[in-house]
Amino acid sequence: MPRVAIALVCLMWIAFVALRADDSATKPKILVFTKTATFRHDSIPDGIKCVREIVGQDVDVEQTEDSSLFTKENLSKYRAIVFLSTTGDVLNDAQQIAFQDFVESGGGFAGIHAASDTEHEWPWYDEMIGAHFAGHPAIQQATVIVEDRKHPSTEMLPEMWPRTDEWYRFKRNPRKVDGIHVLARLDESTFEGGGMDGDHPCAWWRTMKSGRCWYTAGGHTKESFSEPLFREHLKQGILWAAKLEKPIKSATIQGESIR
Repeated sequence: MPRVAIALVCLMWIAFVALRADDSATKPKILVFTKTATFRHDSIPDGIKCVREIVGQDVDVEQTEDSSLFTKENLSKYRAIVFLSTTGDVLNDAQQIAFQDFVESGGGFAGIHAASDTEHEWPWYDEMIGAHFAGHPAIQQATVIVEDRKHPSTEMLPEMWPRTDEWYRFKRNPRKVDGIHVLARLDESTFEGGGMDGDHPCAWWRTMKSGRCWYTAGGHTKESFSEPLFREHLKQGILWAAKLEKPIKSATIQGESIR
């Protein structure tokens, strides 16, 4: 190969690497937090893989179980933090202060499944999450009634959405919590052991000062993270929390109607 051609190929490669490095440096970041202090879900690796796949084109995804990273300086690198089936007391007092400041200053929070079984004794988190886990029946199919189809995380869903998961009941009804906006509820007539007196929210959002907070109760099973509609629900919820939401056009996701 002539020297000129070799030099041209080298220059093109250097330019490509530089562009990729610049893209990585400017791409927004989210942190997926998976620390557990009590029960640990075996679907967590599937959830991490899913989050990387569904939002990887929009953000850089970092994952950790190291709560020492919850400092004001370090959290400032992220647009949102995802609590993926965290359980128990996972942050100490200083880390709680850093996380609260992050959210209230405009950072996003997305909670998946057992995020509601986390920090039961922390009043601020209790307000932010809306409702804490109280128990669940056996894994079974239930019908999700989508109440708000204007939110990015639910506009792709059918009004009646049958799916199988482990359905949490909560210590209180989040609908009765000031500032909570319910996105979807379970039809308790379609499964056994609902325990919420017929009004069973399973996805909702709120704001905490400048920060957006979003929660979905789904995601117990490994299979959840392979479901096209649930994946899109997660993707748009995370991007909304990070203030990176994008409009969704009426379409079909891998054979599942989203209208």
